[in-house]
Amino acid sequence: MAESTTSVPSRRGTPHASLAVLGVKLCQLDLLAPIRKGVQIAQKQVKYSPFEKLYDCFIGILAGAQGVAEINERLRADPALQAAFGRTACAEQSVIQDTLNAATPANVAQMEQAIDQIYRQHSHAAHHDFAQRCLLLDADMSGMPCGKKAALATKGYFEGQKNRRGRQLARVLAGDYHEIVVDQVYPGNVQLVTALPTVVAAAETRLALTAEQKARTILRVDAGGGSLDDINWALARGYQVHAKDCSSQRAQKLGESVTVWYEDPKVPGRQAGRVEAAAPEYVRPVRRVAVRCRMAKGQWKVAVLISTVAPETVRERTGVGEAPLGEAEASVLGDVYLYDQRGGGVETSLKGDKQGLGLTKRNKKRFEAQQVVVALSALAHNVLIWGRDWMAPAVPLIERYGIERLVRDVFGISGAVERDSGGQVYRIVLNEASGLAQRCLAGFQRLLGAGAAAAPQCCLPMKQEGGEANVKPNSYVCMSPHVVAILGQT
Repeated sequence: MAESTTSVPSRRGTPHASLAVLGVKLCQLDLLAPIRKGVQIAQKQVKYSPFEKLYDCFIGILAGAQGVAEINERLRADPALQAAFGRTACAEQSVIQDTLNAATPANVAQMEQAIDQIYRQHSHAAHHDFAQRCLLLDADMSGMPCGKKAALATKGYFEGQKNRRGRQLARVLAGDYHEIVVDQVYPGNVQLVTALPTVVAAAETRLALTAEQKARTILRVDAGGGSLDDINWALARGYQVHAKDCSSQRAQKLGESVTVWYEDPKVPGRQAGRVEAAAPEYVRPVRRVAVRCRMAKGQWKVAVLISTVAPETVRERTGVGEAPLGEAEASVLGDVYLYDQRGGGVETSLKGDKQGLGLTKRNKKRFEAQQVVVALSALAHNVLIWGRDWMAPAVPLIERYGIERLVRDVFGISGAVERDSGGQVYRIVLNEASGLAQRCLAGFQRLLGAGAAAAPQCCLPMKQEGGEANVKPNSYVCMSPHVVAILGQT
């Protein structure tokens, strides 16, 4: 009797089964299509196209690869995860490195244009309702230490590392949505005072802000971007500004004009008061608040905040109007609290990307290669945030999860991916032993846009959007106890 040549369905375990669910979603959306169509790296294709290698790098970042070299173990050794992202194989890490190193300034520009398209199509900030609320943009800069032979690696400020060389990363974050609008790489000796106009202009382009929208956009920066020139530049562009004055000497002098100091009920020992001195040096009217704290030797250290944000907007964002404070005191403390909130915004995002996405671990010698890697990392950050937002209505607990917990926990649940005889993914099984899998199941169901009424109770139909070849209409995310039990025994 002739031997049958019909292939049988395959099942492979993966430590990232929950990330596989996100991979299926991205395939449904064809989210990286602008990069595939628009970024043309001039490199000979032997087995994988340049886009496929960039795609593998992107998936590796989502999977928690702290360096490009980790892709071999994180992705290349995980065929199940490859299949969920529509890949039949994964390039070797050294080949991916070669593609990154082949990037030119033109390719960097192409990448930025492609991400512009992705961001405008999928981000919350790009669809912000300005009539309902002001858009909040946080700008900051963070050090990226690297080897001294790397292009544009210079001595600069790197926290806790004296005489270190590296580059600087300037970031604009949409604070209300935790989305990265723009990440730009600069030499190590560049500070925010220099980079702010360029990076904000790039964010303005990406968001396609009109003059009316800029008037409803709050630009919040620390002292690094609080120079007179930077603030006047932002004011002249039409933005609302909430910033810290860069000059400590000027702050001490302005503090002397405060007639009434209010005790901060949230921070013992901190006081704030309205600066009474005029501010003719700014191109638009501003109000200023002095904040002071006692130093170890008993003297006061003063900082000054500069703001054009409407008081009612400050009250809305800080809730200070709900406290039993006088009107003048609430106005002063509201400005202080609005500035304090940046610590939970852009500063937290930078820390989370360093810990969860290995932002400072992927250092390329060529500057263009570094820019491409940073662009992929920023896209991975946003995809994780969008995935969290897609799931959150069904799983409210993950709304407070940062990038590190999303990579490590939510999208790090083990399980298996099942494919049919044609190699197409038709079921993803999550590990029943994971308590987080049980709590997040409804979120994974929602991630794939299911209408679960006709499905088995333990499963979720994967709704096909756009007819993607790697997803079948009757696919499932399954938490069936007996299936998971089999997985646990293997």
